[in-house]
This record gives sequence, structure tokens and C-alpha cells, in this order.
Amino acid sequence: MASAPQPRQRIRRRRFYQEQYQLDGGLQNRYTAGSDAVGLTMGYYDTRALPIYQYLHSEDHPRYAIADDFFQSAFGGSFLNHQWLIAAASPVYPAAPANLHSVLDTNGMPNNYPLYTSTNAVRDGAVTQVCPSTVPNRACGDYAVNTIQPTFQPTSSNPTKLPPQTGATIGDELSAAGVSWAWYSGGWSNADGDVGGPGWTNGTGPSCSDPNSFANPSFPNCPNKVFQFHHQPFNYYANYGPGTPGRSHLQDEQAFLGLAQSSQASCNLNAVSFVKPVGLENEHPGYTSETSGSNHLVSLLQSIEGSACAQDTMVVVAYDEFGGQWDHVTPPGQGGASGPHDLWGPGTRIPALVVSPFLRGSFVVDRAQHDTTSILATIEHRFGLAPLSTRDAAVTDLSTVFQARQVSGAGGGG
Repeated sequence: MASAPQPRQRIRRRRFYQEQYQLDGGLQNRYTAGSDAVGLTMGYYDTRALPIYQYLHSEDHPRYAIADDFFQSAFGGSFLNHQWLIAAASPVYPAAPANLHSVLDTNGMPNNYPLYTSTNAVRDGAVTQVCPSTVPNRACGDYAVNTIQPTFQPTSSNPTKLPPQTGATIGDELSAAGVSWAWYSGGWSNADGDVGGPGWTNGTGPSCSDPNSFANPSFPNCPNKVFQFHHQPFNYYANYGPGTPGRSHLQDEQAFLGLAQSSQASCNLNAVSFVKPVGLENEHPGYTSETSGSNHLVSLLQSIEGSACAQDTMVVVAYDEFGGQWDHVTPPGQGGASGPHDLWGPGTRIPALVVSPFLRGSFVVDRAQHDTTSILATIEHRFGLAPLSTRDAAVTDLSTVFQARQVSGAGGGG
């Protein structure tokens, strides 16, 4: 029997300057006016039918924590927040062309939307506005803050590319310290042209045989039609370009699953693993569904929980950014709200989940303040690494989940 089509929402644009307008200095009252999707920024969603909810409320669910005060590290969308996940910094575009720079109006907006008309000529560019800033407390200079493509394959056909980055990343620090790690991405082997590698589905050539490949691909680079190039942050860095030693750390998600499945007697996973699902399984509005991504998340968790790795592995599940949705909690730095902040963020609060056998109950809520760079701080503190920037040096790491206590009335399958 054919299954019913799963509902999808339209894509809501999440951009660097727009989110700051939406936050309105902590009043949180411009999400609709500052969005191309207007009313879709607000809604009520019953999540109890999602596979992840069902899994975490099953009889034998793993111990888990909700990090209830967790914010995306940077204003805007996926590109910039992936960069902050690995570098705690915004990428640079030295001497960026003038047409890539944003131009803001007097309210700090770079675009027109159904409920917003700019007060002067604007440009919604991939790069920050030229200095000096025309609006107080807005970043300026040669920084890439909205989606732009990497120079290295896998990349799109868009000719505008971000020059290879040379700043420090958490990968650099882990490698220097001799700590094993990898970035596992769904669809990587196909996109990177790793013929015969884990996850490869495109045969032996001379063309890409998988019908779900990008239109007119050039074998052996056969990316899935919803593979997201800007979700691969290490691929923007010179240290991880094709032919470099660092490239071996960029692998297909199937390699991670293979290691987990082989971990019956002892854990074969790297000390640090980043796992990024392919587009169809990442819950992104517009091109996939919540259910597909939630099912995939449950499978990932089960692959760990069903292995020897379950006894000493901490899993952090976080969204890259807010998806264009309103939230009522004021981020640090907005309207005087306390907490580490700078001109780059943090932005809107996002869901975050931690799974670990060392939590103090079957379900706990951690109310300590965090942002995405708290993941970096956790890794840095665990392995004795230096912070990458002032932000990850200042944030609270996720060890606070181990002080959080059991939620009253929660337990078992409840």
C-alpha cells in the first residue's frame, strides 16, 4: 500500500540582518514583519506523533536531557551557523566584490517583504555591509554571513565562491592533539566523487546512475538533488581541500553507521563525531518533512544505543538555526539580556537534546544558558583544547546537563 504524502512547509528565509530586525532588541515582535513567509513564522505544532517523541517516551528509552535555554550561535541561517559550529567565527572574504556586500536601510533591513518596505535602496548580499556601519550594533566589513558556495568540490554551479578559509577550526585542534574525529555527511561519497566508498550509489560511470542525483552532474561528482553544499563547513577550509591530509576526516554518514554497527564488543567510533544528514533527512522546510528527519534521528540514536558505545557516549542533537520561527525567549545581548554575545549573535533559541547514560534521571531539563559554541566548549574542555574565539571561551559548556535532575513525574515510558 502506498503511504500518504508527508506535509511540508515552504522555505522561510533566514538571513543575518533580517533576524536582528526580527529580534527587535529583545522585544521578539518583528518575526512576521521581517519575513518573506509572514504568518508562517508563528504556529502551534503537536509534536507528540513525531518518531523522536515516541522513541524518547518508549519503555526502554535512553536517558536524555532537554537543554531548554540553547540559542543558535549566530544570527541568520544554516551557512553561518555551520561555520560557528566548527570555528566559533564568521568566515572572511578579503576584498569582497562590491555587489556581494549588503546595503541596509535605516532600520537595519537589507530587503523588502510583504509586510516590510525598506526606507532606502537596499541589497541583501552574502557579505556584511561595508564599514562603517550605517546602523548601530550591526557587523560590517568583509565577512560572509549568508549562503555562499565553497571553492572546493562538492560545490554548486553558482560561480560565486567563498575563497578557501585559513582560520582555525575545532578539527585542527583535535588533530593537533591526536584526538580521533570525523565529519560524517549524508550523501558525501556521491557528492565528493568517492567512487565505491561508503554510501556510493552511482555505479562505475561514465555518468551518474542514481536518478536522485543533481540535474546534469559531472561524473564522478554526483550529489543528491537535495545535498546541501553550504552544510559542509570544513569543505570551505584550505586544510580540508581535496588532496590534503585533512580531507580524510570528511566522510560519508554510512561510514559512521558502519562503525556503530561494528561496535558490539567495544566501541569503534571516533572520539568526536559530527553527523550531518542529507537533505531528505534533515527536517528542513520546503524540501523534506519532519517525519523523515525524525525517523532518521531515531535510527542514528538506536545505532549508538544498540552498541557498546552506549555506555560512555554523550550525544548532542541540535538544530543549526531557528527555521524562521518566532520564539518568545530573548537571546543574550538583546535588550540587556545577560550572557556571552557579540555582533554575530547569539540568535533565536533552538531545540537541543542530550543523550547520555550519566544523566541523573531518565529525563532531565537543563536550564543553563548555552549556544551552539557550547558544543565546541564541551569538546575543548573534554580534551584540553584552547578556545577558538572569545565566544566559546565565554559560554557555558554542556556538562551542566549532568547536574540537572529528574523531572518530577517523568520516568519509564512516560
